[in-house]
This record gives sequence, C-alpha cells and structure tokens, in this order.
Amino acid sequence: MNSKEDLLQQLITSIKERNGKPVNPRVVFATIESLGIRDIDVVEDYGFESIPHLAVYIFKQLTQESELKNKFQKAAEAKNLKEISLNAYTSVRRKMMIKEYSTGIFHLFPVFLQIISIIIFGISLWTYVGFNNLQSTAVVLGVIIGLVTTGGFVQVIGKQVSFYWYNEDYLMTRRTTQKILWTGIKSLIITFIIISGLNLFIHLYPFEFVLIVFIYSFLIGVLLLVLSPLYTVKQRWVISVAIAAGTSTTLALYFWSSIFIYFVHWIGILVAIGIAIFYLDYFFKRTVKDKKGLYHATPKMMLSVYRNFNYFFYGILIYTFIFTDRILAWSSTLNRDLPYIIYYEKDYEIGMDLAILVFFLLAGILEYSITSFSRKMDYWQRKLKYNKIEVFNANMKKLYFKHLRIFAISAGIIAIFLYGVITKPWGYEAGFDESLSALSIKVCLIGSFGYLFFTLGMLNVLYLYTLNQHQKPLKGIFIAFLLNLVFGISLSRIVAYEDSVIGMLIGSIFFMGYTTVATLNFFKNLDYYFYAAY
Repeated sequence: MNSKEDLLQQLITSIKERNGKPVNPRVVFATIESLGIRDIDVVEDYGFESIPHLAVYIFKQLTQESELKNKFQKAAEAKNLKEISLNAYTSVRRKMMIKEYSTGIFHLFPVFLQIISIIIFGISLWTYVGFNNLQSTAVVLGVIIGLVTTGGFVQVIGKQVSFYWYNEDYLMTRRTTQKILWTGIKSLIITFIIISGLNLFIHLYPFEFVLIVFIYSFLIGVLLLVLSPLYTVKQRWVISVAIAAGTSTTLALYFWSSIFIYFVHWIGILVAIGIAIFYLDYFFKRTVKDKKGLYHATPKMMLSVYRNFNYFFYGILIYTFIFTDRILAWSSTLNRDLPYIIYYEKDYEIGMDLAILVFFLLAGILEYSITSFSRKMDYWQRKLKYNKIEVFNANMKKLYFKHLRIFAISAGIIAIFLYGVITKPWGYEAGFDESLSALSIKVCLIGSFGYLFFTLGMLNVLYLYTLNQHQKPLKGIFIAFLLNLVFGISLSRIVAYEDSVIGMLIGSIFFMGYTTVATLNFFKNLDYYFYAAY
C-alpha cells in the first residue's frame, strides 16, 4: 500500500499537470474535489483535517516551484510565438497584396504549364489534340471520375492534416496523411469495380474503353491525392517541380519515341506521382526526426469523422458541380447522334476550357483575400479592447467589401483579356490555327459568368472556413448542384444540348448569393465565431 507521502506527491503532480501554477488555494480546492476526493479521504489517505487544509498546503508547495507549467503551457511556449507588431499590418499592405496575389498565381503554374504545353506542342500531361472523339471521351471521363472520387479526401487532408501540422504533431501529420492517401486509393479501386460491374450487365461501353477510363482516373486521382499534402505542409514548390518533370517526360516520349500515346501520358503522370511520393516520404522522415514535436495526439475515429464529414462531401460536390454541365451536354441526343450514352463534344469542351480561365486567373485574389482576412482578424482582436466588439465586426466587414472591390476590378481586367483571346488574331486562333465556332463562343460567354459567380462563392466559403463554419457551404453547394442538374437536364433536352451550361450558371448564381448572405451574417457575429473556433 502506498504511504501517505507517496499519495500526496501523486496528488500534487496531478494538480500541477492540470493547472500549472494555480492562482489561489480555491483553484486547488476545486481541482481536488473534481478528482473525486472527499473530506473523509483526506483524513485517511493524506493525513489532513479537511480539503481546505490540504488545498492550502498544496498551494504553498506549488508556488514555491520555479518551473511550473502544464503540458499545454509548455506546448504554447515551445511554439515560441512572438508578439505581433501592430504597425506591421498597415506598413506592408501593398507588399502583402502583391506577394499573396503572385503566390496564388504561382501555385497555379502547373495548370498554366498544361495550357502552354497543349497550345505549343499539342500535348500535355493528360490531353492530346490528336485524340478522336471516342478517345477524348475515355480520357475526359477518366479525369472526371478521378477528380470527383478523390475530391473529398483532398478536402479532408486540408482540414485534418493541417490540424496536426499547425499543432506541431508531426508524427500524427505523417500517419494521418498516409491513412487518408491509402483510403483514397482504395476508393478509386472500389469505384472502378462498381463501374465495371454495372457495365458488365448493361454493356454501355467496350471493356477496353472502361479499362482506359479507369487507368486515367486512377492515375489522375492518385496524383491529386499525393500533391495535396504538399500544399498543406507548405511545400508547394514541389507540386510545380513534379508536374513540370511529368510534363517534360511526356513531351520527350512523344517526340523521341514511338510509344503509344496512352502510355506516354501514363508514364508522365507516374513520374509526377513518383516525385511527389519520394519527397513526401523524405520530408516527413526528416521532419519527425528533427522536429519531434512536443506531444503526439491519439486520433479518435468518431471525432475525426465528425470533424471532416462536411468537408468530405463538400469536396465531392465541388467537382461534381463543375463537371455536371459537361456530362449533361455530352449525353443529350438533341440534334446529335450518340454512339454511346456519354460522348465527347469538342466545341462544347473548348468553350468551357476557355471559361474556366476566369477561375484560374482569380485564384490570386482568393489567396490574397483570405490571407489578409486572417491577419487583420488577428490584428484587430489584439488591438481592440474586449468591449469593442461592434468595432471589431465592423472593421472586418469593411475589409470584406474592400476585397469584393478588388475582386470586381480583377474580374473586369480578366474579362478584357478573355475577350481578346476569343476575338483577336493573337488569341485562340493563333494557338490552334482555327477559329472558334459560334457554339464555343456561346458556351464560353455563359460559362465565364458561371465561373465568375462560382469563384465569388468559393471566396465566401474560404471566409467561413477560417472559423470552422462548414455547414452553410455544404448546403449551398448541394442546392447549387441540384439547380445545375435540374435546369441543365431540362434545357439540354428541350432547347439545345449546349444550354446545359445555363444550368451551371443558375447554380453558380445561387451558390454566390447563398454564401454571400451566409458570410454577411457571419460578420455580424464574427467575435462569437472567432472565440468559439479556438
């Protein structure tokens, strides 16, 4: 049996781990009671008359210790957080805007690289101008399935992995990344088995076609999965290196070998995947070894599911929403003879590919806006007193409208550029030696407005996500998807197949409006959401 001295020392250690340095004996008193210790236990186990007497004694013992911090206080201290200079926010605003906007554009370098490659060489990492319509159908369906299947896992990586990363739990960062990646890969395989099983009974496509779809979807899905942790752990330059290496391999094989075009693509994608996996493994091994972190959390499965449920389905619905209009247009038999249930249509795809440039070119504004918002929120909560809640909310709302003005100005400049690409000799015609069809121009114009509103909705979602407000974005994108689906089906079957893009426009307008209202309400109670999130 433990002696009274041993029991007393154990109690002191427990109280120290819970509270660190107590403010007064009453804190110690409350902690003792919270441990289930009664007055009768104090007499028998510790040799004191009552809990108050024991609390006074322990308080004196604890206050005499020079090093007295619990694990959470030590964790905060280990981060070596520095006092933020209030003047720094205002003195570098212009530099920050240029930096963050440039950073956002730079992060889209892999996308621009694919555009440049297809314009100059006629081939990129997974596209090729020499494909016939059936081949294009297989490749595009593969890309769509890969992105939709893994989209939810990418969102979960952004949420769950960043949680461990910013809490400096590097071992759990690596374990969580590995687990999510393997789960995503298994989901791709399960998706292929389901599609193959359905095709076996319904005979929609030849088996060779389905196999090509799966290989593209699997490789594109795995590529997206292995690249996403690099973004989370701030190693984004590796993404550009991997894509550049994969694209260079594709070009080299295309020009200097006689390998079939499918294998050219697959080898190039595998090179990009291999570089990403190799670096991830090296980075995590080095980080865990050199920066062990203060403590390692134990993951709780149900808690992880609860935290990431909305993010997972939001990720799936985002990609589903983006590709719904294409699937509807390509499956419409209005004024088209389809050999298969879904069949690629070149003019429609060209129009949407040009339209999505709006989203890519506005990415810098999203990067700048959300970074500026996070920093200013920290700035004002430090500067203002606790009774200035209205001022805090008002200042952050003003910042939001400032970002909307920047967004609008940027959208105007992008519209002028896109107009030139469509109409001027130096634009699309110079790159592909052919003029745009009237159908492509129509789809591009409608789609551009759709992506404009969709991007604004994405900006609103980023604001909401900063403080863990994830239910509204999920509801918004789900309703937007349903509107996209309903109007897209109706218009593409009754009016014209290319009018499925109008469904995307209607869904985007709703998504923008719904998230804008949610964001404005968010700013009304920003102080509450801020403190509830931490």
